[in-house]
Amino acid sequence: MKIKLPGALDAPLGVWRRFADWLHARMPRGLYARALLILILPIVLLQSAVAYVFMARHWEVETYRLSAALARDVAAVVALYESIPQDANHEILHRVAASDLNIEIVFLPRGPLPAPAPKPLIPLLDRALKRGLSSKLTQPFWIDTVSRSNFVEIRVAVSDTTLQMFAARTQAYAANSHIFFIWVTVASVVILGIATLFLRNQIRPILRLAHAAEEFGKGREIAFSPRGAREVRQAGAAFLQMKRRVERAIEQRTTMLNGVSHDLRTIITRFKLSLALMGDSAEATEMRKDVEEMERMVEGYLAFARGDGGEASAPTDVAAILEELRADTQRRGIEARLNVQGQPSLQARPAAIKRLFANLVGNAQRYGKCIELSLINDGRVMRVHVDDDGPGIPVERRDDAFRPFYRLDESRNQDNGNSGLGLAIARDIARSHGGDIQLDRSPHGGLRATVTLPV
Repeated sequence: MKIKLPGALDAPLGVWRRFADWLHARMPRGLYARALLILILPIVLLQSAVAYVFMARHWEVETYRLSAALARDVAAVVALYESIPQDANHEILHRVAASDLNIEIVFLPRGPLPAPAPKPLIPLLDRALKRGLSSKLTQPFWIDTVSRSNFVEIRVAVSDTTLQMFAARTQAYAANSHIFFIWVTVASVVILGIATLFLRNQIRPILRLAHAAEEFGKGREIAFSPRGAREVRQAGAAFLQMKRRVERAIEQRTTMLNGVSHDLRTIITRFKLSLALMGDSAEATEMRKDVEEMERMVEGYLAFARGDGGEASAPTDVAAILEELRADTQRRGIEARLNVQGQPSLQARPAAIKRLFANLVGNAQRYGKCIELSLINDGRVMRVHVDDDGPGIPVERRDDAFRPFYRLDESRNQDNGNSGLGLAIARDIARSHGGDIQLDRSPHGGLRATVTLPV
């Protein structure tokens, strides 16, 4: 006989995996919410266990004991009534029941007992009192624990009358049990409030660190100093060290490139001066074109390598930049439209943003006869679409279009006369602001460049 344990465990493991997936999908995503859940769940489970034990044990035991004591008192009243028949006005019975047993007695005519009274929401008292009276009385009895909230009514049919007795509800029921729940609830609320306050103070430095890192990634300056627990302060100090190293590297690269730029421009200026002294010969004209192309290429290389990291972030009106580019497009004899939806401003580096859209619009100007610019701000992100009606870029080559120094085929060479850096520079600027650029097919049949920038 072969036992396949893996197969036997497949069903329980599958159920457990489905339950784990279901639970994971409903768990909060934030650290603050998860920490609160870790804190609250044990307290809730502990209080629930304590409440259950109290309800099932202490409260029930106390109620049964009190009901048994009241049943003995009722049985004593019935026995006293039957043992002293010479007490015509029942003065002794009234006095003993009222002063010693706290029971009020009314004598009703002999007759059948009423129908069973309505059941209460929590039938513990009815069960306990019935069990106590059944063990002490041989006569028929009837109880009502619902009609009067503060009293319990008991009727006992004796030989010649019906004894109607009223006793305080507290004599048969542990009515002060709610005090325990009140204290437990108040203590739990106080503990949770204190824990939530301390937990919020511990989470806040982590959120500040995340916000500072996000703003730095977008090229924005923000004041930040490490606070919170030791581990959080260590993470904050590491972030500041990384930030200083990145800024120092950018500064060194910018200084080096400025030197290189100066040297290269000096050489190009000498070429131009030499060509100016050569006159207007055919050879000089061709050499001037080569020097001008060399100058454009050098400027493109340096611009791509240098970036715009040195520019400070400031409120930037993107709609104004797009309007300026639209007007320039119209002056070139190309139809251009601009649509703006939502707030047109965001925090960014103005010159870099202008260069980003200038590269995209310039690319559309070279290959389209109609350009449409659309700005949409939904409060979280700003999307700008640059659409043209040119030949477009094949889907399989759109990723390659962003590669530095990559040239497309003759049908759409987006950097004709340059070095193939237009889209690469544009994407670099967008990503330095925390956004990105995607290429797609335009509704006009050409290329759509979509810039997404966080607000």
